[in-house]
Amino acid sequence: MMIAWAYLDKKSAAVDALKDYASMKYIIQNHHCELEEAMERMTSLPSSLPDGRPRAKNPKAGEARLAASLDEIDVLKERYRRALEYMEWFQPAWDALTEDEQFVLSEFYCGGDVRQTDAVGNICERFHIERSSAYNKKNRALSRLALLLYGK
Repeated sequence: MMIAWAYLDKKSAAVDALKDYASMKYIIQNHHCELEEAMERMTSLPSSLPDGRPRAKNPKAGEARLAASLDEIDVLKERYRRALEYMEWFQPAWDALTEDEQFVLSEFYCGGDVRQTDAVGNICERFHIERSSAYNKKNRALSRLALLLYGK
């Protein structure tokens, strides 16, 4: 074991990984559409100016557009590869959690702009518990997720 693992804040890292879950899912679901659009832009003709004004002529404009499109495709492919790698690592740990643990963590960390007090209220309402019990439930679920992701 590397000494660095002893100093890693595993709970904080688990929260960061959890917050990225929706983004990674989106990347995987929409990769093919974005890649298709980038390839289409690479082969499409540039639009002309409708008012007939002269514009600076760049003899290398098509070449530059092609190179930019190829760079964009490379970025999209690398982003997709990383999203797949993330899901391969994160999804088994997420699936190992109970439905209640997933609900609690989703309320706290995957709600986007939802305030923490609203998340606690939703948890209290669902489980019919006090606020302090909701925080305890969140802490236990987060500890379990961190253990599943990073080990002891």
